[in-house]
Amino acid sequence: MSDFPKTARVVIIGGGAVGASSLYHLCKAGWTDCVLLEKNELTAGSTWHAAGNVPTFSSSWSVMNMQRYSAELYRGLGDAVDYPMNYNVTGSIRLAHTQERLQEFQRVVGMGRYQGMDLKILTPDQIAEVYPFIATHDLVGALYDPYDGDIDPAQLTQALAKGARQMGARIERFCPATGVRREGEEWVVETHKGDIRCEIVVNAAGYYAREVGKWFGREVPMMVMSHQYMLFDTIPEVEARTKAVGHKLPLLRDVDSSYYLRQEKNGFNLGPYEKNGKAHWVTKDDPFPEDFSFQLFPDDLERLEWYITDAMARVPLLETAPLTKVINGPIPYTPDGNPLIGPMPRVPNAYEACVFTFGICQAGGAGKVLAEWITQGATEWDMWSCDPRRFTGFEDQDYCVAKGMEVYGHEYAIHFPHHVWGEGRGKKLSPLHDRTAALGAQFGPFNGWERPLWYARPGDDVSEDAQRTWNREGPWFGAVKAECEAVRDGVGVLDLPGFSRFEVEGPGTAEWLAGRISGALPKIGRMGLAYFPDDQGRIVTEMSVVRREEDAFTLITAAVAQSHDADWLRRDMAAGLTFRDRTNDFTCLIVTGPKSRDFLAGLTEADLSAPWLSVQPAVVAGQDCALFRVSFAGELGWEVHATPARMPAIYDAILAGGAVPFGMFALNSLRVEKGYRAWKGDLSTDYTLLEGGLDRFIKFDKPQDFPGKAALLAQKQRGVGKRFCTLLIEAGDQDPPYMSTIWAGDTVVGEITSGYYGHRVGACIGLGMLRADLNLPGQAVEVEIFGQRYPAVVQADAPLWDAKNERIRA
Repeated sequence: MSDFPKTARVVIIGGGAVGASSLYHLCKAGWTDCVLLEKNELTAGSTWHAAGNVPTFSSSWSVMNMQRYSAELYRGLGDAVDYPMNYNVTGSIRLAHTQERLQEFQRVVGMGRYQGMDLKILTPDQIAEVYPFIATHDLVGALYDPYDGDIDPAQLTQALAKGARQMGARIERFCPATGVRREGEEWVVETHKGDIRCEIVVNAAGYYAREVGKWFGREVPMMVMSHQYMLFDTIPEVEARTKAVGHKLPLLRDVDSSYYLRQEKNGFNLGPYEKNGKAHWVTKDDPFPEDFSFQLFPDDLERLEWYITDAMARVPLLETAPLTKVINGPIPYTPDGNPLIGPMPRVPNAYEACVFTFGICQAGGAGKVLAEWITQGATEWDMWSCDPRRFTGFEDQDYCVAKGMEVYGHEYAIHFPHHVWGEGRGKKLSPLHDRTAALGAQFGPFNGWERPLWYARPGDDVSEDAQRTWNREGPWFGAVKAECEAVRDGVGVLDLPGFSRFEVEGPGTAEWLAGRISGALPKIGRMGLAYFPDDQGRIVTEMSVVRREEDAFTLITAAVAQSHDADWLRRDMAAGLTFRDRTNDFTCLIVTGPKSRDFLAGLTEADLSAPWLSVQPAVVAGQDCALFRVSFAGELGWEVHATPARMPAIYDAILAGGAVPFGMFALNSLRVEKGYRAWKGDLSTDYTLLEGGLDRFIKFDKPQDFPGKAALLAQKQRGVGKRFCTLLIEAGDQDPPYMSTIWAGDTVVGEITSGYYGHRVGACIGLGMLRADLNLPGQAVEVEIFGQRYPAVVQADAPLWDAKNERIRA
């Protein structure tokens, strides 16, 4: 063992496709002093039994980017590293049984076009031309993806490993990591061959990631499902067609029935995602194994009977095929089905690249993203959809199992904009939950917090089925309109638990914080918006900053940003400063509308003439609280912040005074009318502050330098290529989803980042990014919504509602 490496810059734990890709891409970035540790042979985990499908399709912009990159990489990988690759680019068809499914496909076609991919919608007759053995009588269409296909997972992993070795990396097989420890600024990774000291550790341990995470004091949010697929032997008709045309059938996905069917040699591979799935390794009777390398679960075909029957009806030839083998192996799931790629929360110099449900098609892109995180501290694409910090610690094992099984059973489900999934609910409840529920609140989870989305009226359809629509005017529409009008004309109240809240204080806090944000700090007793850029001037996060004392601040941010923003603040905090997470210590109400001052005057003796963005301690309805003169609804209003114990009395008094409860759907409508940006939609690292139209929050002349200052100055000098815009859209029955494309003639010139109906202005509004030369008031463009283009007009750089902010500052 004399040649066993004692040091490395990076150690990767796990030798599947993702671990090998991470090693390969680190080497491509010039970090060749890296070691990968694998407890058995490469591919011994989920990789070896993976089916190897390589789709590019995703309804997520970032995941589509990642999968598109993988497919591009794989096409040239064999030649690049001189390793034989069995990669079949067959194309695929996804079947649509309903118009709603076809709309989803039309949206993805637009996203794919923007990423340079030529996806197509097929009619039922065209489906039969591409796939002659299929029954199409009950179909409305399909999506054709010419870039789809399948790859041998073992060959892929070995090719990536060979490429990494060629560049100087080390791979230690049959060398399980047994633990890690922190010594000074180094990690020490323990193995039975010896310790390896390194700067950075990556958990790429697949379905063992939870066990590895425990070494770091980390509970990885995951569970393990068993997934079965079946291999069928040669079918003469399939064999004859393949010989005649010289290529395999496209990969078929019947997403409404929930299975894929792939030509395997001259037979078939059938892989269902059944609703009655099975979780593993979660009970005392089924303990987590010390080693499951190259092992499978026993066959369990009974639970697949419906799916097999349905597939045989769709492709009758399948009935004639002899079943030769069943693969039933473990696949890990996070609570939302996306992998974990990025910084390990609250752990220095540790990263995760694990819990991949679709690890083969995502491995290439995941390695690219992980290498960027490590070598550059940021990624090319905003990867919040996969960032480990999107989970904040409330996700216990029961939650992970329930959500994982839900995601698995709805693997191909459409994600409608107003639909709320049923599992894992009630994890965090507002102190007002019972009160708002009694008023008809329909709830949705925000970082586990149940918030009212809308308040149902007698006769409104509150069933889950009614939520499954792309249409704007679902059963909530009338109620939301009434809620917006109540805020517009009188006083509305919104229960808003779960704001992420941090306190930072100590000598030098102001100087330190000023060096992290692009703008100025508020004065004592005041609040303001602060933007935190990265070194490229891109938008990392937005926080409301309250200055309590000269060097004492409260920072408030989105509920889901709790782990992300806490990590961002702590990562380079100056010595002597203290940081406290106070998220659970306070809750919040929004009280807003043109009559809110007179309304609150009957409940408090606080100074309600204090100006916009002022903060003051107060007593409301006999309860101590704080009043923040601000309103995300864009009307005269206040946020009331109080401890959970004090809030019920305040809320009861507000309701008794006649305030109308409103929900998050109404707030979304109100905020788009004001052009207020939403985090990880309008505000993300896909855009710089200047592109985001946030110039007024940048102070280039302040004494402190801040991240990205040089990059922003350079961009300001040369001009931005695209910039934040507000559009009024003559839309049809649907609002534009995220990343709907903006057209000028035959050219795509931008994208929608928020689209919703504004009830105060009576129109569909799009916030987005538009090519700078077209970003002029009155400019006519078109917005593509589910495959159809609708006229739109660029608005002035001002809110559509109360353009001069006279109402909010009244």
